Amino acid sequence: MKIVMAIIKPFKLDEVRDALTAIGVHGMTVTEVKGYGRQKGHTEIYRGTEYAVSFLPKLKIEVAVPASQVDKIIETISSAAKTGQIGDGKIFVIGLDGAVRIRTGETDNAAL
Repeated sequence: MKIVMAIIKPFKLDEVRDALTAIGVHGMTVTEVKGYGRQKGHTEIYRGTEYAVSFLPKLKIEVAVPASQVDKIIETISSAAKTGQIGDGKIFVIGLDGAVRIRTGETDNAAL
């Protein structure tokens, strides 16, 4: 089992969710986060004053999946979240030792 974690632009959430649902992903966790990568933030002008925005708003999506589906999930998220502009985000894959569904007590792949 693996956790696929993707950091994406906020306006791409609906497209990514719809794409993952279409391939059979039944659940995900979404968290609002702030950060920066190579773009290192940007400057904005507000009421005539320029100021630097160091951390940009992003969304972190986490999906627990069987290891056999990881490549398909990565491809799906990449194609749905891509704009071709800097700051599209990143995808990380993390090993998952175990999972338990609280309501039924199912474990590991059955709990996903």
